[in-house]
Amino acid sequence: MRFDKNLLRLYAVTDRTWLGGRTIFEDVEKALIGGVTLVQLREKDTAFDNLVETAVKMKDLCAKYNVPLIINDNVYAAKAAGADGVHLGQDDMPPVEARKILGADKIIGVTAKTVTQAKKAQDDGADYLGSGAVFGTSTKSNAKKMEIGVLKDITASVSIPVAAIGGINAENVPRLKDTGIAGAAVVSGIFAQRDIEKAAKELYKRIGEII
Repeated sequence: MRFDKNLLRLYAVTDRTWLGGRTIFEDVEKALIGGVTLVQLREKDTAFDNLVETAVKMKDLCAKYNVPLIINDNVYAAKAAGADGVHLGQDDMPPVEARKILGADKIIGVTAKTVTQAKKAQDDGADYLGSGAVFGTSTKSNAKKMEIGVLKDITASVSIPVAAIGGINAENVPRLKDTGIAGAAVVSGIFAQRDIEKAAKELYKRIGEII
């Protein structure tokens, strides 16, 4: 799949915390109907075979809405499932190695919390960056809050697009105006909401007003 920065406009990252008896597929479909442009399957504690099985089903669901699916961290699961790409943290496989395994047509995103990390990721062939946590986060216990000025420095330092992440919701996303981001990666701002479809629609609209 050819990567386009518009895919980052509303980038949903899955989390099973708020399912409440629903399936992850039900919640993701609501988000897709609401306008999500990219889905990242984040299943930290799932066995490889189960991850691949979930990813295959999720890819089929996302394909119905012409939205790419990327896998968090696990390059081999992304390849086995035929996912559209992978998102790598600083402690995961280097993007150069991931590219060799996945091929030239897959999406590779990299977490970058500093300008140095951002430039290296770009040099190593990343298609986009995820940077934060801009407003803190409840989904990662070790995530440090990123100053808005650092986010601006990161977007200015690279030519590849950057998605902001970390505690983003419809109320605070206007504060990211003029930071140079291409979009926002959202977890609880979508999946912890009572009406997931409505939350996604509102985020899609508000992000469009600032990018």
